[in-house]
Amino acid sequence: MSRIGKKPVAIDSGAKVAVNGNVIEVEGPKGKLTFEHRPEVTVTINGDDNEVIVSRDNDDRTSRELHGLTRALVKNMIEGVTKGYEKKLEIVGVGYLASISGDVLQLRVGFANELQCKIPSNLQVSCPDQTHIVVQGCDKQSVGQFAAEVRACRTPEPYKGKGIRYQGEYVKIKPGKSATK
Repeated sequence: MSRIGKKPVAIDSGAKVAVNGNVIEVEGPKGKLTFEHRPEVTVTINGDDNEVIVSRDNDDRTSRELHGLTRALVKNMIEGVTKGYEKKLEIVGVGYLASISGDVLQLRVGFANELQCKIPSNLQVSCPDQTHIVVQGCDKQSVGQFAAEVRACRTPEPYKGKGIRYQGEYVKIKPGKSATK
């Protein structure tokens, strides 16, 4: 039995969960998410305890794999529509900066041209100052994916540490060439 899959998921007070066949719909103050789970697992709502229970029909490998995965996805959906998710990025480098114009994130990170990243409609992206980017949304996968795409525009390099990094990320700095006498 999956240790994660057998735990019930508590439904927070602000969330509404509905199961229609294989489609799970979660709605809350931060937004609305839907997910279609695989037929190897069964998702039910226990109204008495106000929780979601994920169970599997048999013990074959695929069912065991999907049991814990489906439970984790449902938990992330409930947490996302009530609390939301957030990733913070910081830009390090002389002359490196970010700005937002409309639905496009503009990055000047040491290239000859300005990089432009289209912001997905389900995310809120802000720049509190020119060297910080905050990505917020209710879908954990979308927030992480967009933050990773922005970071990939200019990953931190190991000699001076310049580039885009997650806030609090440690970049190991290599020693450069040293002159020998």
